[in-house]
Amino acid sequence: MTETASIVQGLVERALRGDPAARQQLLEHYRGSLTRMVASRLDRRLASRVDPSDVVQDTLADASTRMDDYLRERPVPFLAWLRRLAGERVIDVHRRHIASQRRSIMREDRDADRLGEEWGRLANRFLANDTSPSNRLAREERRQQVTAALAALPPRDREVLVMRYLEQLSAAEMAEALDVTEGAVKARLLRALIRMRGLLEDRP
Repeated sequence: MTETASIVQGLVERALRGDPAARQQLLEHYRGSLTRMVASRLDRRLASRVDPSDVVQDTLADASTRMDDYLRERPVPFLAWLRRLAGERVIDVHRRHIASQRRSIMREDRDADRLGEEWGRLANRFLANDTSPSNRLAREERRQQVTAALAALPPRDREVLVMRYLEQLSAAEMAEALDVTEGAVKARLLRALIRMRGLLEDRP
């Protein structure tokens, strides 16, 4: 068990005994990683309407309310549980702001990436940050190729790439979120990168 995992486990045990300070520390410990998660998954058309930190604050308030039930059962690691709650909040935000205001939002950005904002951001992480006019066209072509390769990956492979390269989670954090060992996380990452490389090499 890593030092961080040991600290989290200690906080969980103290929270289970009813220590309010431990409960608060436990929630605050993951605020940063949850904010990166939410920011990477929010549609960019919502940037002017939704602040990721507000979504995270609502998530943590919800977690605080439900924590007694979680502590009694502990069906998954604490981070995995928090990420599930945050994911539900992101879905709800998209439903409320996009589904109910589709016309106004679509007018703001008619060319939103059909493959998903998350994939486009991830594609950008794999490309060199060269925006000179002479290279812009070639870079956009490469971006489209990388996005298409990401679309062809199995969802599980895309998820670990998003967690590592967009959310910038450590192997230990990913292991906790996925409820697997660090070795399994590293194997999944390597497998995903190998598959993506193969897909890119198959393209002209």
